[in-house]
Amino acid sequence: MASYSELQRENYRTTVEGRPVDLFTLRNGTGMVARITNYGAKIEQILVPDRDGVLGDVVQGYDDIDGAMNGQASMGSFIGRYCGRIDQGRFTLDGVEHRTAVNAPPHTLHGGQRGSRMRVFDARQLDEASLELTYVFQDGEEGFPGTLPVRLVYSLSDDNALTIAWNAVAADRRTVANFTDHTFFNLSGDLGSSILDHVATVRASRYLPLNGTAIPTGEQAEVAGTPFDFRAPTAFGARIEADHPMLVNGRGYDLHYVIDKPADLMGLHARILHPGSGRTLEVLSTEPGLQLYTGNFLEGKSPRDLGKGGTLYTRHSAFCAEPSHFPNSVNIPHFPSTALWPGQWYAGQIVYRFGVA
Repeated sequence: MASYSELQRENYRTTVEGRPVDLFTLRNGTGMVARITNYGAKIEQILVPDRDGVLGDVVQGYDDIDGAMNGQASMGSFIGRYCGRIDQGRFTLDGVEHRTAVNAPPHTLHGGQRGSRMRVFDARQLDEASLELTYVFQDGEEGFPGTLPVRLVYSLSDDNALTIAWNAVAADRRTVANFTDHTFFNLSGDLGSSILDHVATVRASRYLPLNGTAIPTGEQAEVAGTPFDFRAPTAFGARIEADHPMLVNGRGYDLHYVIDKPADLMGLHARILHPGSGRTLEVLSTEPGLQLYTGNFLEGKSPRDLGKGGTLYTRHSAFCAEPSHFPNSVNIPHFPSTALWPGQWYAGQIVYRFGVA
């Protein structure tokens, strides 16, 4: 008997600002299911088996479009035009200062007031296992320069991997772009339970220290000897209460890792295990960094945190593993560049590969 709430397509079918919204179901040949809405390109459900072959829902989301629109804004979303924080909501490109929408005062976070999180993508299901989503960021949207069309393809493979592949191009003028996915995972299948027992391995020997307003200082610090060292498998809860300013200020883990791999090449970022169910998640990407977040600001408040099947999403009931370029790269020249010349493409992938141990 299913222990999850099966999402219904009709609960998502509507129009938003005159554009059709729907819920799309992807299936692979071995039973994995992913459900995605074109509102915010949000992943609302992923069903994968545990060690006994029992399917469980491993991502937080909402039963209907009202929940998705009024709940946690980033939950499940594809994040653009610029993920992470931009210091003071401003950056200079070719000598011109641009001011972006401030939505996490005093900074811009995840693309501004709406970003791509609250936009309707054009959608086309390519086959049973893949979905194409497109959106055009307009010149001046949220204060960013340049027109930036983006095409996403979400696809399932028979080894239980969900791939998010993107291609975007600076259509008319110089711009910046930094994409990620913001799915909230709980591998236990009990979406209201704590993830502090999940065991994480992160392939990174350095992380980005933050100032008091959660902006990278520009340095890259060694994880050795800190609570941020996940090079060996370690439970999220093992050191989350350590007396470190970044853990105290963030109410848990919310930091960016410098992944130990060549830039732009696909590689393993992290592996997470839920010992109880045996489910594992491998996170792979082309991007140079990984934001690790332990659901510190889920509060169990209705309606914002009232999720599927009436489940309340409480603090530390999910983790996010978000591959991307480094936050605030637009203001830190020695970070890998996120600037694009006119006609230049930005292509990347995130792979979430599920298994059992």
